[in-house]
Amino acid sequence: MKAIMQSFDQDNLCEVTRGNLTESMHRGHIAVVDNKGKLIACAGNPRHYGYMRSTAKLLQAIPLLEARGDEQFGLTEAETALCCSSHGGEPEHTAAVQSILHKLGLTESALACGRQEPLYKPSADELKQKALQPSQLHNTCSGKHAGMLVLAKAMNVSIKQYTRLEHPVQQKMLHIISFMCGVSTENIGVGTDGCGVPVFAVPLSALAYAYARLGAPDELAAQRAAACRKIIHVIGRHPYYVAGTNRFDTRLAEVTQGRVIGKMGAEGVYALAVPDRGIGLAVKIEDGAERALYPTAAEALMQLGALTREEAGRLAEFHYPKVMNRRGETVGSIRPSFQLRQP
Repeated sequence: MKAIMQSFDQDNLCEVTRGNLTESMHRGHIAVVDNKGKLIACAGNPRHYGYMRSTAKLLQAIPLLEARGDEQFGLTEAETALCCSSHGGEPEHTAAVQSILHKLGLTESALACGRQEPLYKPSADELKQKALQPSQLHNTCSGKHAGMLVLAKAMNVSIKQYTRLEHPVQQKMLHIISFMCGVSTENIGVGTDGCGVPVFAVPLSALAYAYARLGAPDELAAQRAAACRKIIHVIGRHPYYVAGTNRFDTRLAEVTQGRVIGKMGAEGVYALAVPDRGIGLAVKIEDGAERALYPTAAEALMQLGALTREEAGRLAEFHYPKVMNRRGETVGSIRPSFQLRQP
């Protein structure tokens, strides 16, 4: 396993400039794979082995929909999208989590994700102004945890210790990751994510393959294909609920009108589905820097012809972020510095 987990070739994916100098560089890896499993473009080492982090959330929602948990408990499309989210803890997000729990006959105490200050600064500031503590509802992963509780109820299993790897819900998660990524369970690394659930490690190309199949599931069994299409559909229709205000995941789906669906993960991981092209794309920034993640993802989409110039222009703040000083002056930029290559 140690040999698999090493980092091999790295490309300089993104550079940070200040004045006329390149001040910092972020190295990493990109894999672009079609829904047949063929690697069609890459940068760095496309088989870099690492944790999927929150990019797994869209795949982890598949068993919930296969079990018809959304229909059984009357989840709205927005609530289903929230089950795939790393939301900002905005009022609409926490209200949707509460709504899901209410439909299950549960309260916030059923969530095992831990308390977290909202990612959305105005929501965090409002809590402080009111001298209130953040709750588990504000946790960026509370939607995923609510979805796991829906699955447990749909499977008619206990919700106790639902975050443990041996729990039937987590075993469903492990096996759906194995299937969608085309990696045996024995070759999937398992750790513990920030919200307490198991987190899975696979080659980057396998993550890209999973997203290609998610977006273009034509060769999957009918029930699984329908679940994949619903995930793409609900995020495309309700992108606010997968991330939130001024977040790249939300803006990407809004700008492309659901034609491109992406999901970020902690420590510099990103995965994208381009359904009409039948391709998936996965990115890993070696040093985990989020500031390099969105410029890299946007540039890769541009190089693949998956974004129009007009769409790229509307995403410019993510594609070419400005480096600002404390007086609000632009003093540099963060910009992609790679060229995808044929494998």
